[in-house]
Amino acid sequence: MRETGRGHVLPLAPLHAVMSFNILAIGQAGRLEHEAILLAASLRLSDPGFAGTLFVAEPQPGPRWQGDPRMSDRTRGVLTGLGARILPFETRAFGSDYPHGNKIEALSALPDAPFLFLDTDTLVTGPLSAIPFDFTRPSASMRRENTWPGVELYGPTLRETWAALYDRFGLDFAASWDTTHPDDYWQRYLYFNAGWFFHDSPRAFGSRFLAWATTIRDTPPEALVCQELYPWLDQITLPLVIHSFGGGRPGADLVALDGSATCHYRTLPLLYAREGDRAVAVLETLADDLRPVLRNWGAWMRMVIRGEGATARALFDRANLPRREQMIRNTLKREGLWVR
Repeated sequence: MRETGRGHVLPLAPLHAVMSFNILAIGQAGRLEHEAILLAASLRLSDPGFAGTLFVAEPQPGPRWQGDPRMSDRTRGVLTGLGARILPFETRAFGSDYPHGNKIEALSALPDAPFLFLDTDTLVTGPLSAIPFDFTRPSASMRRENTWPGVELYGPTLRETWAALYDRFGLDFAASWDTTHPDDYWQRYLYFNAGWFFHDSPRAFGSRFLAWATTIRDTPPEALVCQELYPWLDQITLPLVIHSFGGGRPGADLVALDGSATCHYRTLPLLYAREGDRAVAVLETLADDLRPVLRNWGAWMRMVIRGEGATARALFDRANLPRREQMIRNTLKREGLWVR
């Protein structure tokens, strides 16, 4: 066992077989560069035997951006000191209008080796290198809600909307169904949170991801005419790409993702409100070391350093949380504890 400076006790990471792969996250000016530091530090703490490379991909200035999206020199230095590599990439399809597209366009800049993409607002809480990935069968996070598609009273059904997309790209729609759910129920159809996904070739995966996402954006099937594509475009396209490469829903071998090995916390107030004790312990173990480099991140100073996270945590029973994230957000906002 290891005692931390804040009274938390973390178990030592177990010995495990080392699996080599790369991790990709996005670093960008503002909140994301602070989150990238936290991600890199948590990886170093929770998986000291990680044999791959953490690439923090950084979009470069260009006509797609309203300002300079690059991180500060100081942040780059901190990330490099934590073992990360800065990976510049050009933005040609998305940019300021849809920064979620960074995760799609950055894939082409990665070395062509097995990869795991992690949203930057992710905390590593256990050894990722102990997870028995099958990189030839891609998958993604099932920690999602029924966010897309919306159903109009006289419009296409859920089934018809998804079928139009599978037909557009020549995919076997029925082969993707979870038949334990009834027809036209949202969980019957393949839908992921794009907070993590993996494959054995970022170039092949990224090329198809980009081509199909821009096709859906520029020439959507008729069934999508009334649908909002932003901010959901990455999550609309991702299940199609995963299915096309022979992947699907994650099995029991991947339970540590969104479990004991990662925590996609979204915001620090949400982390304190709903996540397990392990995530909080990892976060606060890093607090003293990261305080100097994260002092300009308002959410970090309020939630972690000033202790407002504990106040947010006391508002909720984690064994009986509200069913929808929005209800948690509303409570935090009402109590003046919502900050990003």
